[in-house]
Amino acid sequence: MRQKRRKKKHLRKFILTLIIFLSICMLFKTVYSYLPFYKNKLALDKDKTTDDNMIQSIQDELFSPYAILVSLNNQNVVFETGSEERIFPASLTKIMTVLVAIENIPDLHELIILPEEIFPDLYTANASMAGFLPGEEVAAVDLLYGTLLPSGADASLGLALRVSGSESEFSKLMNKKAKEIGMGDTHFTNVTGLHDDNHYTTVKDIAKLLEYALKNKTFYEIFTTIRRSTSNTNRHPGGITFYSTLYKKTNTLEFDGGEIIGGKTGYTEEAGLCLASLAEKNGSKYILVTAGAAGDNYSEQYHIIDALTVYGKYLNN
Repeated sequence: MRQKRRKKKHLRKFILTLIIFLSICMLFKTVYSYLPFYKNKLALDKDKTTDDNMIQSIQDELFSPYAILVSLNNQNVVFETGSEERIFPASLTKIMTVLVAIENIPDLHELIILPEEIFPDLYTANASMAGFLPGEEVAAVDLLYGTLLPSGADASLGLALRVSGSESEFSKLMNKKAKEIGMGDTHFTNVTGLHDDNHYTTVKDIAKLLEYALKNKTFYEIFTTIRRSTSNTNRHPGGITFYSTLYKKTNTLEFDGGEIIGGKTGYTEEAGLCLASLAEKNGSKYILVTAGAAGDNYSEQYHIIDALTVYGKYLNN
């Protein structure tokens, strides 16, 4: 009997030991199955920390408090800071001016007369000018180039008067277009970007505008032009030669493996230095909009420095 009890006791111990062993095996199997998940999670957390550190590093280097970088390949926002804060757009306004004009003037070779009465106020406001003169007859396409390249307020107003008869009526078309594009925090009161408290936007909205406008072949060609000579006119028999303000303000637009291929600068005292640009690297295109940098047209061009910083560092990763 004792021997039988011993055998039963040993059997129970064996069974219990076996159960514990199998339980431990199952536990290890379960834990092991989760290891890839935790490894991936750790890797993702590490990548996120690296990305956050890089973003913070770039933000610390920028002169512009408002910026957004968008990939045109997939419309992804790859970098932003203060992108939804309201800004004054200065001459970035003229991106919309040109877009609306292109869409509303059927014949871009049509001659448009620049009335004398638009010039005194522009001279008084010290607005940037393309160089046209009162009473000059200019082809619409040359007014488009005169608006974007040298940022001419004379050209902008000429287009607005041709399309709508007045700047205020043309501004309504700009606001209508802004709503259509999805620029939810934008309001235009003029076609030049001269300061008005009710004339505002965000760098995110300007990025939406530029992305939309670049799909228009005529706009794209103008935006990426460095130099352009107009046709002969009644006031300029030899035409006028324009240079993009972007290319006039820097020695190079190249960054590591890429290049800024087009852009529109802007400046008012209230807006600071602003820039909307298009860059290309390894066959991919990106747009960057910055605003609010300190300085002016005669200082270091901090908005261009910021563009080269963001493109050069962010597109390397």
